[in-house]
Amino acid sequence: MRKSKKILVISDTHCGHRSGLISPEMDSRPGGGNTDALERFAFRRWHWDKFSSVLDTVGKVDIVIANGDLIDGPEPGSGGTELILVDRQDQVAVATDVLKHIKGSPKFFLSYGTGYHTGNVEDWERDIAKAIGGKIGDEDNISVNGVVINYRHHLSGSSVPHGRFTAIAREKLWKDIWALRGEYPTSNIIIRSHVHYHSAISGYDIGPWIAFSTPALQGYHSKYSRRVTGTVDMGVVLLEIEDGDFSFRPIIWRQEFKAPVDAG
Repeated sequence: MRKSKKILVISDTHCGHRSGLISPEMDSRPGGGNTDALERFAFRRWHWDKFSSVLDTVGKVDIVIANGDLIDGPEPGSGGTELILVDRQDQVAVATDVLKHIKGSPKFFLSYGTGYHTGNVEDWERDIAKAIGGKIGDEDNISVNGVVINYRHHLSGSSVPHGRFTAIAREKLWKDIWALRGEYPTSNIIIRSHVHYHSAISGYDIGPWIAFSTPALQGYHSKYSRRVTGTVDMGVVLLEIEDGDFSFRPIIWRQEFKAPVDAG
């Protein structure tokens, strides 16, 4: 019997954004007297504590899949007003630091995120992969204890709740068609990100399979969120694989309840 392998799946850290993931050691900008900036700073500390607590609970992992949008980029759409770190080299340093906090000596597999964040004419996430000795690509398949994992960053979103399952089901069907053509392996686990919410479908046709979108590691506070509806999720996914079978555990945290402002 092969040793069980533990895999941590993370995505969408958006390092450099005011609500992106950042360790306290790298975050030294409380925002002066600006109330909004102070609240964002407090949120980042709370968010990091949640992430760090999960890392302690999960313990040592064998593999990390970091599934894109690890940095926030220059944010031209908001004029950079949402950034706490403008220089993408600094953003890369923060993202690298995040990955180095994961326990054990895992192998790292990364995917490229969206060009808007990670570079349309360059690929800044390559620098992160190089810094941690990881492998990076557009879409890849890895085999772990007889289980094939397919991962890619991008997934189309939906403005209706049930449509979220349609998008991930479509990914599963297309992977099956590719496999029937004999060009790619049949995938047991299909991982997508980008949409900042978790959804999953599963079955047991020619063996166990699951297809899911990952929760994000960026918080709720962005100008983009002002014009969209629907819930988002913060968290990670833990997989454990042993001899052709696997377990699947999303770990998601929520912000505290926000009561309405008393207008008198």
